[in-house]
Amino acid sequence: MQKLMAQSFRHPARRVAAAQTRTVARALSGGGGGGGGDQGEAGKLWGGRFSGATDPLMEKYNQSLPFDKRMWAVDLRGSRAYAAALAKVGILTEGERDALRAGLRAVGEEWAAGTFAEQPNDEDIHTANERRLSEPDLAGAVGGKLHTGRSRNDQVATDLRLWLRGELATLEGHLLALMRVACDRAEAEVDILMPGYTHLQPAQPIRWSHWIMAHCTAWQRDAKRLGELSAHVDVMPLGVGALAGHPFGIDRRALAAELGFHDICPNSLDAVSDRDFVLDALYWSSRTMAHLSRWAEDLIIYSTAEFGFVQLSDAYSTGSSLMPQKKNPDALELLRGKAGRTVGGLVGLLTTMKGLPLAYNKDMQEDKEPLFDSLTTVSDSICIANGVLATLTPHADRMKQALSLPMLATDLCDHLVRRGTPFREGHAVAGRAVQMAEDRGCELDALSLADLRTLHPNFADDVLDDAWDFERSVELRDTEGGTSRRAVLEQVTKMRAWLDGAEAAAAARAAEEARLDAL
Repeated sequence: MQKLMAQSFRHPARRVAAAQTRTVARALSGGGGGGGGDQGEAGKLWGGRFSGATDPLMEKYNQSLPFDKRMWAVDLRGSRAYAAALAKVGILTEGERDALRAGLRAVGEEWAAGTFAEQPNDEDIHTANERRLSEPDLAGAVGGKLHTGRSRNDQVATDLRLWLRGELATLEGHLLALMRVACDRAEAEVDILMPGYTHLQPAQPIRWSHWIMAHCTAWQRDAKRLGELSAHVDVMPLGVGALAGHPFGIDRRALAAELGFHDICPNSLDAVSDRDFVLDALYWSSRTMAHLSRWAEDLIIYSTAEFGFVQLSDAYSTGSSLMPQKKNPDALELLRGKAGRTVGGLVGLLTTMKGLPLAYNKDMQEDKEPLFDSLTTVSDSICIANGVLATLTPHADRMKQALSLPMLATDLCDHLVRRGTPFREGHAVAGRAVQMAEDRGCELDALSLADLRTLHPNFADDVLDDAWDFERSVELRDTEGGTSRRAVLEQVTKMRAWLDGAEAAAAARAAEEARLDAL
């Protein structure tokens, strides 16, 4: 029997079950968690109400420190500003304020050095930081004053916004760098022609650079949307307590200014229960990943042996464990696959939030893991995309070989339109020309002028020179946003000018963020 029990306790799940059994038994027998009073939950921010011990599985189930500790720096930053706000209304003396702020700096140094010692009762990053701050070698007992008027409800909402603000700035930098690479390649390789596709069928000739700039334009929308998202994030919840407001009259607008927020949440209930900014970030991540996924899918197709338009660098490819000839586009396939993961995070949190009553509910702790995971995923993905785009090799000869004369059927129609033929009539004539070539088993340029004039009398003598020239076809599309050389280079020039402005604004924001963090 003893041997059997020893074996059972080697299994982690059995140890947890046994601990649960002991907890329930103590509760049924009327025993507390540690001899009465609040000892059963000693060290917890909320322990005074409870005398029984928490189920050890519940401890793990409830804990968020393993994933929210990445917010340690912004949690400390918010607390430093909050200590100053409490001093302004007389809750803290200047000496107590300075002791708290110095202690919070010391806690931050431990996190930065990797020496912060987490404890079993550190439920989350807020608990961990306050517990360490209140130890005798730092602020001591005065640490217990820091949470006056503040709840973890408004604290975590503030931390999330501060953390997200910094992450969005990093993401913006990665995205702008990717767009720079796109512009550089588009300019350098503007003379390469390739097929353009609709329904994955050859449609009309375009420039390789035009394809690059099409995706760059989608990334520009992502960058602009990031700016809009940042404005929604830049609103401060701190100073509203758990749900009903602050009882000690702190100046929330001064507190917001110290933390770099441009506005404050106007309603205390909404302030602690709003996660729209998290949902917006998850939507942005999903949409950006969808754009990267479409780009990746194009390149996956273009890199196949059947297409051969591009060759991917070895740095972003892998091989097969069985087939030695294989070179797989794993980086691109993972970009495509991870897009589904970010969409899942968005749908999951939307489902969580849709039925929650006001104000804060513990369900909302489930906002962090999908947010952290999605932003890490999209950050890594943008950097991977940058590497893929910077190192791939386009094969202009294979792209040229893939150009087929039926792709110029529209140009045959346009030839008639320029000579007064209604477009619909010209469209039908060009279709009959394609059919004639197919019936004869020949290429379109094998049709003679006489053959074409049997279809319509408006074909001019120069039609054979005009209609079957791929370079002329793309050059005719010279309107803004078109495929001509001039139009494509104009897109590059305008995109670079926009990037200059975006990078300058990002640098100014980063400098201001660094200034505020030093306060």
